[in-house]
Amino acid sequence: MTAIKKSKTYELEITDLAFGGKGLAKPEGYPVFIDRCIPGDLVFAKIIKKKKSWAEGKLIKILKPSSFRSAGKCSYCNYCGGCKWQELPYDLQLDYKKRHVMESLHHIGRLKDIKVDDVIPSDRIYEYRNKMEFSCSPKRWLMPDELENEEIIKDFGIGLHVPGTFDKVIDIRQCEIMPGLGNRILDEVRKFIKASDLSAYDLKTHEGFWRFLMLRHSAAFDTWMVNIVTRDKRLGPVSDLCDLLTRKFPEIESVMNNITDSKSGISTGQEEICLFGNTHIQEKLGKFLFKISANSFFQTNTGSCEKLYAKVSEFAALKGDETVVDLYSGTGTIPIWLSGQAKKVFGIEIVRSAVIDAKANADLNGIENCEFLEGDIKDVLPGLKLLPEVMIIDPPRVGMHKDVVGQVVSVGPEKIVYVSCNPATLARDLEMLSLNYEVKEIQPVDMFPHTYHIESVALLFKRK
Repeated sequence: MTAIKKSKTYELEITDLAFGGKGLAKPEGYPVFIDRCIPGDLVFAKIIKKKKSWAEGKLIKILKPSSFRSAGKCSYCNYCGGCKWQELPYDLQLDYKKRHVMESLHHIGRLKDIKVDDVIPSDRIYEYRNKMEFSCSPKRWLMPDELENEEIIKDFGIGLHVPGTFDKVIDIRQCEIMPGLGNRILDEVRKFIKASDLSAYDLKTHEGFWRFLMLRHSAAFDTWMVNIVTRDKRLGPVSDLCDLLTRKFPEIESVMNNITDSKSGISTGQEEICLFGNTHIQEKLGKFLFKISANSFFQTNTGSCEKLYAKVSEFAALKGDETVVDLYSGTGTIPIWLSGQAKKVFGIEIVRSAVIDAKANADLNGIENCEFLEGDIKDVLPGLKLLPEVMIIDPPRVGMHKDVVGQVVSVGPEKIVYVSCNPATLARDLEMLSLNYEVKEIQPVDMFPHTYHIESVALLFKRK
């Protein structure tokens, strides 16, 4: 047992990056995880959590920076939870992401000798996100340089949350992972709200009007959707803001007002009003068009999404006469992407609004061989009239329910292409499938530069 004690401070050398993005020190072989550190850093840290087999430290000071460390482009990268790896060179980010996939397979899935390819990088490592959501707060979080200035007022802020808090918001003036025009829109919204007679929503008191600003950008058409989320319905002020924004920025094609008095910090409205233009913007993936509404799911890095789907297509290796089933099909992006390569594609999705969007997207592209089925996989999958030769599985971060794994095995497709945004649940699910399926290859794809997140595509063949 190591001598490390809770609430004490220690000088520690960071030797690795753990899955989850934290730096790892190992004094006397005892793991200590410290956020905002990179391998090679010598740091002074306070132990804030102590367990038998590991501890968590809080960074007090970097005593000697790593030779890998470079200045982050964003002035908030050491405070905001968005881009914690900005100070790590991009090629090293990719190396660690690949390692995290491999380590998850080995330690969680107990799967050895699986071929894991080098990560396919994102073409853009800044200005790549097509969706950003900013929270409003009546009392913004002050940056260190502001704390030293007694004249600074802790007033309205609109931006991103400080990690580990639900009500502390950094007033973001320039977000580097959002296309540049988004920052100008954000600044106009900030000035308008500050000048208005209505206060920002307070997550502690549940009072106030302005809640969120969500921006969506179409990479293909360079158009924008602005979604203003408020606590209640007051068309006067939101219409004035809408008029200001659409006069100033002709790139804005849609302005929506989502209204919610929910006490949780969720931006989806109980009521939705279109203030300007259409209820959606359009985006392209490859040759296909997609309508994106304010609350529909769409991959946040358009360019990397095309690379991801190209790999899904390559692994599926369809000849044109197959039946394909896509579990967790969302708004239909993968079925539509594969539609020209298969005889029939079924998509199964439990969220009704997503199924409606999927059908509309298929119609938009004149696709007739995609059928979208609404319901729980365990209810819908057994009722399929055609058994699939190929199955696509793209679950949420929590992975597949074990009952769904059992149903996949009973259906028994010859080939499975599994798309995952979480190496831990990928490893767990592949282990459950490994009795019946051989994992041939895994291709990680980077959708989220400067974060520890990594998408992966796995190819599985049915064991004979």
